Amino acid sequence: MTVAELPVGERKARAVEEMFDRIAPRYELVNRVMTLGLDAGWRRRAVRELHLKSGANVVDLGCGTGDLCRVLGRAGLRAIGVDMAAGMLARAHTSAPLVRADALQLPLGDGSVDGAISGFALRNVVDIAACFREAARVIRPGGRAVFLEVSEPPNPIVRRVHALYFRRIVPMVGGLLSDRRAYAYLPASTAYLPSPDDLIHLLTDAGFTRCRRVQLGMGAAQVLIGIRG
Repeated sequence: MTVAELPVGERKARAVEEMFDRIAPRYELVNRVMTLGLDAGWRRRAVRELHLKSGANVVDLGCGTGDLCRVLGRAGLRAIGVDMAAGMLARAHTSAPLVRADALQLPLGDGSVDGAISGFALRNVVDIAACFREAARVIRPGGRAVFLEVSEPPNPIVRRVHALYFRRIVPMVGGLLSDRRAYAYLPASTAYLPSPDDLIHLLTDAGFTRCRRVQLGMGAAQVLIGIRG
């Protein structure tokens, strides 16, 4: 799949929802295999970056089958999972309340949660800036937002190896275990992501302060962190 073939706007929203409905049955298995198990540690790191007290309410944007909801629960936080794909929610393994909704139109009141988090969901929303603004709307002042996403390693050698693995091996493994078309889309979808500097600017413009970015896995993943002003 090329950048020119990537859907945009409402067509993207429909395509992403249909794709995640298709891959829901083996989504967690493929995640573990294609990240060599590293994604579990990245999710734990993202939750730690919230720095919230036990009992705090956190909305998980694009919660999928509930991986982050479970990590939040183990950390003593009260998760609320939101996802557009009914198939993913139906396969979720979490005791957290789940809501089928768009991350750009959350069914939550202004300042009603202590934090927001997402795991590899930013590149699947129609408008990243709008996603940041909606997260800022529902987080109380002083609350935190953490967005875990894929990234491109800065080291040229590591970047070449990563590109080969991510764009060739991942679609092949995804095809064997689940849906090749979907796992060809997922590496290609990194084209939706702005540069790291632009992501930080978008987060700041949305109303977050002390925004920063942390690289994980030699740069294969990134965490964007901001405090609600």
